[in-house]
Amino acid sequence: MSEKPTLEDGKLYEDQTEADSKNHAKLEAGDAGRRADDHDQRDGVEAQRPTRLYKRRWMIVLLFSSYSLCNSFQWIQYGIINNIFMKFYNVDSFTIDWMSMIYMLTYIPFIFPVTWLLDKKGLRVIALVATALNCAGTWIKVTSVRPDLFAVTFLGQFSCSLAQVFILGMPSRIASVWFGSDEVSTACSIGVFGNQVGCEGEDCPPVSK
Repeated sequence: MSEKPTLEDGKLYEDQTEADSKNHAKLEAGDAGRRADDHDQRDGVEAQRPTRLYKRRWMIVLLFSSYSLCNSFQWIQYGIINNIFMKFYNVDSFTIDWMSMIYMLTYIPFIFPVTWLLDKKGLRVIALVATALNCAGTWIKVTSVRPDLFAVTFLGQFSCSLAQVFILGMPSRIASVWFGSDEVSTACSIGVFGNQVGCEGEDCPPVSK
């Protein structure tokens, strides 16, 4: 009677050892797979996927450049003919100068939240908000062409200046997301080009009094 428990214990021990060996082999295989994945992530070369380029990427950057032009064109549109607006709205020269300075002042407090939104929401949301603000500001200024509506005109200019904050941070992001590594500089230059053309289009001497 004393041998039977011994045999059963030995068989149980052998079965348990075999199960442990199988489990150990599975764990080693799993650890090896995880170590390989970790190595790929650390190495960054094998795990990197090639960027897929679309033909419409050039249309995207040209479209952005065009509404960047439309926004910068409105920056100093009042300053270049300030004498006319001074008479029309019955304000002084310094007040008209604020129509261009608001572009600079708006950029300072809003660049940080806009940059955060660009990282969190992506290009599409930021582009839509920028174009909506720019369009709204333009229409506000169009509808405020009355001598007693200078405050409304200033509101429209503020809307355009807020749109500028969204626009100026986008060229480098568009270039990095839509274009390959050998096209980033070209795409970024095209994105900035529209903004510069809009400024140069208004770089002319004021009308003489």
